[in-house]
Amino acid sequence: MSGIRKTQIATTIAGIALIVFMLWYFSNIVAYFLIALVLSMIGRPLVKLLGKVRLGRFRIPHVLSCLIALLFIIFIFALFISIFIPLVTKQAALISRIDLDGLSQNLRETLIWAENAMHNTGLLKRDMTLVAFINENLENLINLDRVSKFLNNILAFAGSLFVGIFSIIFITFFLLKEEHIVSGIILLIVPEKYHYETKNVFNESKHLLTRYFIGISIEVLTMITLISTGLTIFGIENALLIGFQGGLMNVIPYLGPVIGASIGVVLGITTVISTGMFDQILPVMLIIIATFVGSNLIDNMVLQPYIYSSSVKAHPLEIFIVLLMGGGLAGFVGMILAIPTYTIIRVIAGQFLSQFRLVQKLTERMRMR
Repeated sequence: MSGIRKTQIATTIAGIALIVFMLWYFSNIVAYFLIALVLSMIGRPLVKLLGKVRLGRFRIPHVLSCLIALLFIIFIFALFISIFIPLVTKQAALISRIDLDGLSQNLRETLIWAENAMHNTGLLKRDMTLVAFINENLENLINLDRVSKFLNNILAFAGSLFVGIFSIIFITFFLLKEEHIVSGIILLIVPEKYHYETKNVFNESKHLLTRYFIGISIEVLTMITLISTGLTIFGIENALLIGFQGGLMNVIPYLGPVIGASIGVVLGITTVISTGMFDQILPVMLIIIATFVGSNLIDNMVLQPYIYSSSVKAHPLEIFIVLLMGGGLAGFVGMILAIPTYTIIRVIAGQFLSQFRLVQKLTERMRMR
């Protein structure tokens, strides 16, 4: 191997290492950009639709179309927050009204059984009651130092949140306004002889991911509606809050519904306990579980086959294996990012490695329009 070749390889490796380091060091900026990129994909169809609108000789300017699309996205998020915060406040008020004495009387037998079990297993000292154990741990958990640190963290988070929201809005607007800005940056890095394939990769990825993210948004809204409506029909209080979090948790494939149902059961039980109707705990729990099961059956049979298979042109088994791999690598975040990442990898492989039979098999659905 010649010295020039070695120098080129070393330079390439150093360049890749520098890029990886920069992405890690400025990970918060990368996160802002990726979120803005997803929002721009969701808003892009609206920009194109507004661009086709004509009132006589008047046509909506592209900048105004982008601004309207961005304001529509902000409005949707603001609407969700305006609905969600009062529901959380109401739930907190209900929890604060829980009659602890009444609860302890109703759970007396259960507490005695748990106390004896903990004594027998050595989890609790013989001379200590379960109530005393709980109080002692609560006192250790809630102290002035921790409260002070918690408040400081909240203030720091609020500052970071404001900067993050402003950054995402700013970046999203320019991604909507200048559709080819990302592809232009990528083409500056890629050698000129690969420009044609790179453009194909970018266009195909954008097409598939736009369909996927719009599908996910529709799925979340549908699940919120199904769960909230079902619980309202059965007279469950705070049905909208339970449905809201249940729909959002559906973003996490497979495990999301389980997490959403678990949180929903906790919210439902605390609401029942706050009213003192302890005999309704089991019925409410069963109604919430049944509603989540029914809603997710509809989701699995109708929505997910379209979103996870049709929108990204992949086989359901393929998707399942990819989700397991994503979860194994990075937990819930890995499962959320698994499908978009796999979609991009498939598109890249289809353009640059199409001579391999495995790649041809994995990408054959993408070639079918």
